[in-house]
Amino acid sequence: LDCNLENAHFYAIKPLQRFRIKRWDYYAIFTPRRFYSATIADLGYAGNIFFYTLDFQTGELHEEGLVIPLGKGLLLPRNSSDGETLFEDQRARLHFSASPQGRQVAVSWPAFHDSRGIQAEILLSYLPVHESMTIVIPIGKQRFYYNRKINCMPAQGWVQYGALREELGPDTCLGSLDWGRGVWDYQSYWNWASASGFLPDGRTVGLNLGCGFGDLTQATENCLVLDGQVHKLEQVKFDYESGNYMKPWKFSDSQGRLALEFTPFKDRTAVTNLGVIYSQVHQMFGRYSGTVITDDGTDIRLENLIGFAEEHHARW
Repeated sequence: LDCNLENAHFYAIKPLQRFRIKRWDYYAIFTPRRFYSATIADLGYAGNIFFYTLDFQTGELHEEGLVIPLGKGLLLPRNSSDGETLFEDQRARLHFSASPQGRQVAVSWPAFHDSRGIQAEILLSYLPVHESMTIVIPIGKQRFYYNRKINCMPAQGWVQYGALREELGPDTCLGSLDWGRGVWDYQSYWNWASASGFLPDGRTVGLNLGCGFGDLTQATENCLVLDGQVHKLEQVKFDYESGNYMKPWKFSDSQGRLALEFTPFKDRTAVTNLGVIYSQVHQMFGRYSGTVITDDGTDIRLENLIGFAEEHHARW
């Protein structure tokens, strides 16, 4: 499904339309030891390139970003199933590509973390039988959001972070993708929660939960992903204390199929302030425990599944 944003028409002065169009590819990699994330985003006014990594044991988090005026030079495809996403200059190179074998994530950022540097070559396998969550929802009368989320893609490759080299294998490492394209309101807010991991029997298990933006009476992105199969959930409630994010969060749904508690261990706070663009996110990393019921009525018990949950405010 192509997202033909050049055909969007909501302002009389067409050049102004680019400022409401938002596009991003966000990759997340879960290993037994660490979390890695790489993003290429075009927010209209500016491009945003960032990478961060978190050590689950020590809580050490390091993040760096680059701002690209008007998103010049960024390449983002109109289709989530093929094409290339690219940023490259003298500071860093991030290259994402999709193929029948899966998704390739390549990162080279020599100056990252006081020149410790980050290098990565990762293949996320994506077989035809592996399902994903895709929605197109209205935002007001003239806006929309087209989003695809893929959880629990087996990861293979390596990451070199300073002196640390981590070899990734599909039995212990998984990746996920948040592929977003849309026409957004200037002021936006949302909650998002995600996880990709393993059950004790070796099956992969993932979560994708969201609320706060668009007309969710038309569609929701909420689902359990079990061994590559999506089990769709309806409306989900995020029950947490805004401003006191380290307290446990609770998740429930409108059908009685979801009962989870999320216990945070790290608050990743990211603030972008470029005048007309302002973004503040509290992305909490923690552990999910509780139950989710599959489409056929089977109870799936989660115990300390590492993932994240976030609150995001934006003027963009």
